[in-house]
Amino acid sequence: GGGRSRRNDGPMKGANLRTAVRITFDESVKGCEKELKLNLKDPCPTCHGSGKKIEKPCKSCHGEGRVHKKKNLSVKIPAGVDTGNQLRLSGEGAAGENGAPAGDLYVVIHVKEHHIFERDGNNLYCEVPISFSMAALGGEIEVPTLDGKVKLKIPAETQTGKLFRMRGKGVSSTRSGYAGDLICRVVIETPVNLNKEQKELLEKLEESLKGQKSHSPKSSSFLDGVKKFFDNLGK
Repeated sequence: GGGRSRRNDGPMKGANLRTAVRITFDESVKGCEKELKLNLKDPCPTCHGSGKKIEKPCKSCHGEGRVHKKKNLSVKIPAGVDTGNQLRLSGEGAAGENGAPAGDLYVVIHVKEHHIFERDGNNLYCEVPISFSMAALGGEIEVPTLDGKVKLKIPAETQTGKLFRMRGKGVSSTRSGYAGDLICRVVIETPVNLNKEQKELLEKLEESLKGQKSHSPKSSSFLDGVKKFFDNLGK
């Protein structure tokens, strides 16, 4: 529904209408065409939109001056749209009275969530799991982008939560055409289902690192802070 306006006290313009359309993430990025099924009110040919006929009352519109009509409408959705964006289709709303112009149709976009990417404006975010050994020693991993896979270099001693920005690999703006960035957040994955030999190797590594603060600066800083906290409580 929506507002209507009257021009020079003449016939009233048709109401603006609003409808919603759900599209996939890929459709929002690349653009698409959707078929809409609408229930509109068109002027009644018997009474010409007046709602009155003295000789024989108009049974089609029951005096309203308009009849319900189903309409299929094809709408082009531009690339780069996001949830909440609206497309205005001029003259595709409800019919006006006594030949007045029709209102407009506003199409509200709803984009389904993606299983990898999360969108914020024109930037994309994704989590990239890496192994414990790659985080410590460095390496290279393939990450997805809208243009296909690209290789991301992981430097040695990378900590979990580290952000890597890939310029221009986000979504292109519908207005300026400017492309946002893809921001990858690495998450160090703890190895599971270890066999006996693998557990023994990790135990040897853990043993060799004990007492050496330089290998775990964040952990050492945290433990020092905890010790000071409890020391102050005792005073």
